[in-house]
Amino acid sequence: MLQNLDSYFSEVEGYEIKDKESLEAFRLKYISKNGLVSGLFEEFKAVAPDQKKLFGSKLNQLKQLAEGRFKTIQDEIENQTAADDLAGFDFSLPLVPNPLGARHPLSITRSRIISIFEKIGFSVSDGPEIEDDYHNFTGLNFPPNHPAREMQDTFFIEKNPDMLLRTHTSTVQVRVMENQKPPIRSIMPGRVYRNEAISARAHCLFHQVEGLYIDKKVSFADLKNTLYYFVKELFGKDTQIRFRPSYFPFTEPSAEMDISCHICKGKGCNVCKHSGWVEIGGAGMVDPNVLETNGIDSQEFSGFAFGMGIERITMLKYGIKDLRLFTENDVRFLGQFKGNI
Repeated sequence: MLQNLDSYFSEVEGYEIKDKESLEAFRLKYISKNGLVSGLFEEFKAVAPDQKKLFGSKLNQLKQLAEGRFKTIQDEIENQTAADDLAGFDFSLPLVPNPLGARHPLSITRSRIISIFEKIGFSVSDGPEIEDDYHNFTGLNFPPNHPAREMQDTFFIEKNPDMLLRTHTSTVQVRVMENQKPPIRSIMPGRVYRNEAISARAHCLFHQVEGLYIDKKVSFADLKNTLYYFVKELFGKDTQIRFRPSYFPFTEPSAEMDISCHICKGKGCNVCKHSGWVEIGGAGMVDPNVLETNGIDSQEFSGFAFGMGIERITMLKYGIKDLRLFTENDVRFLGQFKGNI
């Protein structure tokens, strides 16, 4: 048996390997699971005790020889293949740039809004875009046939008139109040739909972020300070802010919030309608009827709510004058936002 083992050394060293195919044949014959070396290890069990030490030593040497030759020739073939692939390649050619994409400006603004409110303890809530009449209207103090329902042109589902595409993310506020006890402090970013003509200032789909804070002894001063903080963080400390009285069915008292126009710096442009001010959202104290409808004791708790258009904020933040650019997928427009996070 030892004589046969010695002959295998010459066989392994003399095996002709020219390419990948012959290298694979070498591997299968000598070092695979069913190869020669594995078979010899099985025969080792039958070797006489006085020959086991010598046989074992030579068998390990044979194994190392076969594996070493396989690895050496494998590296040589791979290096030669790489060299052949580069043969004739002109290294003086300029590099082909690897184009990088850019985040959509609405996504950038949405993330920034969320990060600002998270710093002051607001969580993020989400809800369905296809809603029922109760969560979109009734749960927010819109009685049936009330004129306030006409404030928003709604897309109703044809086969089920009780279902609709939500017109505001206030629907998520209703769901939060239904399923969570005060204190509540949450924002609700999302996409909403209204049946409006598409223009530079309006679209049939857009994005909102709404906020809700309910706890004991919440006041209008808390609302104003929260929104002051948000505007200063997003637009800078020099931004001017004003509140105007307004009406919303689900808040009382209600107000609209304006900021100084960042596009024209207050001089007047088509975005601010040449007034120097741009309305970015509405706000107010949650109407007690809304609290009671959603199972919250209005004698014990109070709260405020606000809502803002993400498109409007993005237009002001980046000096964009046409709302339609956000949905046209023009890579020239989107490429301007590379590097933004």
